[in-house]
Amino acid sequence: MPQRIPRVLALFVFALAWSCGERPATLDTFNTRLIALPNGSRVRAEVAVRPEDVMRGMMFRDSLAEDRGMLFIHGEPGKYTYYMYQVRIPLDILWLDANRRIVEISANTPPCTTRASECPLYGGNEPALYVLELAAGSVERHGLRVGQQLSF
Repeated sequence: MPQRIPRVLALFVFALAWSCGERPATLDTFNTRLIALPNGSRVRAEVAVRPEDVMRGMMFRDSLAEDRGMLFIHGEPGKYTYYMYQVRIPLDILWLDANRRIVEISANTPPCTTRASECPLYGGNEPALYVLELAAGSVERHGLRVGQQLSF
């Protein structure tokens, strides 16, 4: 009888966890956020909060799927500039305020192939709390415009 109790307890815990409706994180979804765009499309974005992750961003990547992106979460609203040093692919960059409204867009932002000090800066004209990087062409494909609100 004492051996049955752990089995029954384990089955109960498994059933309880299964009934919660949340699936466990996979490598594909760990540290990501699902972002709903105004046209109803969804993008899964990696989340960058730590300073070293924000600094690395999309560097050294050879591709970015159309339904993927990277969401940078800054500690407080500010005028954040971005550059494309050692980023290998063009990106669409969106700056969002605390209400998740798009305040600035840099579409089809090209990679920088020179020294870091020679790379142009993008954005930083409006206060933003979030910055979302998407595959180049996403702004046009999804009809994204300043003033629209994203959900995440």
